[in-house]
Amino acid sequence: MDNLISKIREIFSHSEVDTDTVKDLLAQYQSNPRDWQEYVTFDPHKYTRNLVDTGNGKYNLIVLCWGPGMSSSIHDHSNSHCFVKMLEGTLLETQYDWPEQEPAEQPLCKLAENYCDKDGVSYIHDNIGLHRMENPSHSNPAISLHLYSPPYDLCRTFDEVKLDY
Repeated sequence: MDNLISKIREIFSHSEVDTDTVKDLLAQYQSNPRDWQEYVTFDPHKYTRNLVDTGNGKYNLIVLCWGPGMSSSIHDHSNSHCFVKMLEGTLLETQYDWPEQEPAEQPLCKLAENYCDKDGVSYIHDNIGLHRMENPSHSNPAISLHLYSPPYDLCRTFDEVKLDY
């Protein structure tokens, strides 16, 4: 993981960061549990977020641990870039269009569903839409590495059915 972190820091040392460069770097990294095992912590009731690196304030690198069947809410990213590298298992990413009105008067429009398997890379930004990540397995955990740039503290969550957020 140290080598990957060094390369990420190098990319983010520049004033402009190309998202394709970050995606390519994450795609090149081959998951090895020895690199990230120290950041793995599971909770039986919810997915966990375990900080790996703060990137001198330019990004946060976080390992997320998903028990079987666990999912995030539908959410935005406070205008941050969100890169996901699968370390173990599979996540299902469901992307949604932004609601046309606030509060929404119609159910959220589903744009895409993508499975991200071990060593796969996913990317989303608020320009693309909202998303939800979930572990579709009923028996196996999933572990993912998320890079958020710039880092953010709060995001908005959305309810697909109740039409509010």
